[in-house]
Amino acid sequence: MGPIVRDYPGRGVIGVTRTGARWPRLAVVRIAVVRETREGETRVALVPELVGRLSALGYDVVVEPGAGERALLADAEYVAAGAGLDPDAVDGADLVVSVQPLDPGTVRRLRRGATTVSFLPVAQELGLVADLRDLGITSLAMELVPRISRAQSMDALSSQSLVSGYRCAVVAVGLLRRFFPLNMTAAGTVQPAEVVVLGAGVAGLQAIATAKRLGAVVRAYDVRAAAAEEIRSMGAKAIELDLETLDGAGGYAREMSEDRAARQRELLAPYIANADALITTAAVPGRTAPLLVEAATIEQMRPGSVVVDLAADSGGNVEGAVAGTIVRIGHAQVWGGRNVPSQMPGPASRLYAQNIVNLVTLLTRSGADADEGPSLDPDLDDEILAGACVTHDGVIRHEPTRLALEGDPAEDPA
Repeated sequence: MGPIVRDYPGRGVIGVTRTGARWPRLAVVRIAVVRETREGETRVALVPELVGRLSALGYDVVVEPGAGERALLADAEYVAAGAGLDPDAVDGADLVVSVQPLDPGTVRRLRRGATTVSFLPVAQELGLVADLRDLGITSLAMELVPRISRAQSMDALSSQSLVSGYRCAVVAVGLLRRFFPLNMTAAGTVQPAEVVVLGAGVAGLQAIATAKRLGAVVRAYDVRAAAAEEIRSMGAKAIELDLETLDGAGGYAREMSEDRAARQRELLAPYIANADALITTAAVPGRTAPLLVEAATIEQMRPGSVVVDLAADSGGNVEGAVAGTIVRIGHAQVWGGRNVPSQMPGPASRLYAQNIVNLVTLLTRSGADADEGPSLDPDLDDEILAGACVTHDGVIRHEPTRLALEGDPAEDPA
């Protein structure tokens, strides 16, 4: 049975989905872009140049004043692109897009049946997930978008890792008190900096590429089998250890035993001790970052050396690293990353906004004829939307989160 069309006072004509949830049908669908409120967040979920993409789909885009200010995007740019400005943009909104999860107060202002799209680290936001379920809100988590070919244009983890990897290399250059490139002058030759990168995912490869462009000698290591070839493709030298590879699902590495981790740390120690700069990027969403380097190894690095730990926010790859600050271990400065994409809010916002627009396009169902506007009726049989969906129509659809909040009925002794 197709959508049932009904007229609700103050809301125009509304479509009721096959599951009974109410979604805008003939009335204009309102997309709200909020101003981020979490400390240190400078990005915005939609940039002015992409407003037209959503307007072309038939949406009414409304932006909270100042939403793009910290990304150096003025309200006037949004207005010129066709968006409206409204301090109460979320009130009555059908879809709310953000970078960080909405705060509980904002969630309670949403109408039942509304949709949110944002990063949503479910393990740390169980209370918010419960609110979204109880309020009948459909929530999509950008970090849960499956890592498949069809979803690459919506992969916000990758787009933000690209920014983080570049930023890590720039931080290392800024902290290191020597040249990165080789310099041959009449006064003598300055040898290039030696850089070691641990982790060759999107962030690691971008850090490698940036350090290479700046002229450093780069060596890198990753536990995945395909990583060595990817490292070489960036012009770096792959560190090859006599250890089994650890390929996991979705392009991530699988967890290693403590014995293997200890052996890996031991084998990597000589490479790290000889490096001028160490950049670590190994992380798995929703889990504690693996410990790759012990403090004792950092203490063996040369005076003036630099360590950049991108994973400090999620536990850290380097023992002793502190997110958001620089600490000294031995002779090395250790920089702990905190919300690193927000340190480059302009490009990070543009990439994230493109991910958002592509996901919203997938969410959109066009009207049956020219008089009908778009509708938001997510096809949860689609593997992308099914994978990203946390709550829908009063149900927690992300199984690990459902088990964490509600338990397993099969284990209920009653």
